[in-house]
Amino acid sequence: MHEAPRSVLRQQSPAMTWWVSRLLPRNVRSLGTSSKNRRVEDCHRHQEAYGYFLPIQTRWQDNDQYGHVNNAVYYSYFDTIINHYLIRYCGLRPGLLTSPMVGFMVTNQCTFHKPISFPQVPVAALAVEKVGHSSVDYRLALFPPKATKELPSVNHGDLKDGFFSGHPKLVHFDSSACTTGSSVHVFVNPATGKPTGLPEDFRRGLLRLLSPASM
Repeated sequence: MHEAPRSVLRQQSPAMTWWVSRLLPRNVRSLGTSSKNRRVEDCHRHQEAYGYFLPIQTRWQDNDQYGHVNNAVYYSYFDTIINHYLIRYCGLRPGLLTSPMVGFMVTNQCTFHKPISFPQVPVAALAVEKVGHSSVDYRLALFPPKATKELPSVNHGDLKDGFFSGHPKLVHFDSSACTTGSSVHVFVNPATGKPTGLPEDFRRGLLRLLSPASM
């Protein structure tokens, strides 16, 4: 989807978050992070906090010179699961000239907990925090495959339809996310550029993923 020119991006290096922070004194590590925020973040790292999942095949080009998926690439993974769900389950018709509404991503945020790398096949996760008149707040995560010799079995149906909470294939992925994030979509009329109300069937698809804490 199109990105608004005033997007807000907070990027952190996966390697920085994963191991450099461990080198810092304990009192420095805790600066700017309240116990409440830590509890919320811990909750967001669990599979149970999400309703929809989509396997993501990492690519060779995703890795940076440190051998990890580059921090900017995670945003493309999150963008993929959001728009995949909107097209598959909400009836979104992408196309600036043909769609009655288009989504502008006005806010993106990622927090990196530990790195992943090609050729791992993680699963992206999606939940809806809030559905407004013309906007949607999403919560996102990425769960790496469990450390086994065999990669998770992913078939065409998984890539086409994704799967929902409770699916048996989720046992092949870690229960704790390697990356968490959030995004906000604002939907506008492509002819006027002004916010437009979400259609009822579109809204129903989003409400299917509304997180329990948001209800």
